[in-house]
Amino acid sequence: MRIKRGVTTKAKHKRILEAAKGYFGRRKNTIRIARQAVEKAGQYAYRDRKVRKRSFRAIWIQRINAAVREQGLTYGVFMHGLTLTSIELDRKVLADIAMHEPDTFRAIVAQVQSALDAKVAA
Repeated sequence: MRIKRGVTTKAKHKRILEAAKGYFGRRKNTIRIARQAVEKAGQYAYRDRKVRKRSFRAIWIQRINAAVREQGLTYGVFMHGLTLTSIELDRKVLADIAMHEPDTFRAIVAQVQSALDAKVAA
């Protein structure tokens, strides 16, 4: 008696072709090409989950830097001042405050500035 593998093969192919839904040309309906496309898409997705975190951090830093320079400081000096004042806000929150609540951000910068001035005086 021979072993027939049609059911398992069909299930494997179906899984790949479902993942390739929306692709153009033979990438969506030819199993060999669809498998390559789905594998590559998975590689891009894995890589770009890491890249997304880097990109957001870069955006937050740019926004903080722009807001701080309006107050006459630089990003690096400002972040150093935050550690001196022991204000523990992360870059995401700081960028959000800088964009949506400029008065609050000015108050934070004022605290940082006073801490920096105290350090220089000491």
